[in-house]
Amino acid sequence: MAPLRRLLLVLCLPAMLLLPPAVPFPAPGTDWAACRDLSQRLSRLLGTMKESHGVLDGVRLGGEEDSEGDCAPRIRCSDACDPSTLDTNSTNCLRRILQGLQHYQTVLSSDIFATHPQPELKAVLDELLGLVQVPFRSCRPPPPPPADLWARPLLQHSTLERLRSFTAVMSRVFTHGASAR
Repeated sequence: MAPLRRLLLVLCLPAMLLLPPAVPFPAPGTDWAACRDLSQRLSRLLGTMKESHGVLDGVRLGGEEDSEGDCAPRIRCSDACDPSTLDTNSTNCLRRILQGLQHYQTVLSSDIFATHPQPELKAVLDELLGLVQVPFRSCRPPPPPPADLWARPLLQHSTLERLRSFTAVMSRVFTHGASAR
């Protein structure tokens, strides 16, 4: 067995030395620095927003994201957004971020926010959507059903809380991606 191993090393080592070193696999056309700046701006905007219904602080709706399946606007471990994976292949992570951005853009444009529109948030989301360039098969969930007037404040609060969490992770991804390039 040892002679066979040595023979393989002798035959394969020169070929391995000729291979180019591993290079990061950036998503084509994504401006990481601009995405970092916009995601940080979005995070600051969300941090300074005052809830129109302060009594909703700490209220959580259970199980609503699970109904959206794979289009859920959250970044999972399986989306490969950790720094070591981002350095070699950022495509899966950027796809998930794109899905989340599309989801929040749809929700912010829905009747849930009809009485309290969020033009600044929508503008930043639009800019980010224009910057994230990755081959993508759309996974847009259907728009949220019309919300009763009494439910809108709760749905607004829940959406903004989830967007804050999503933005925190997205910001970390873009900060790492911008510093690595």
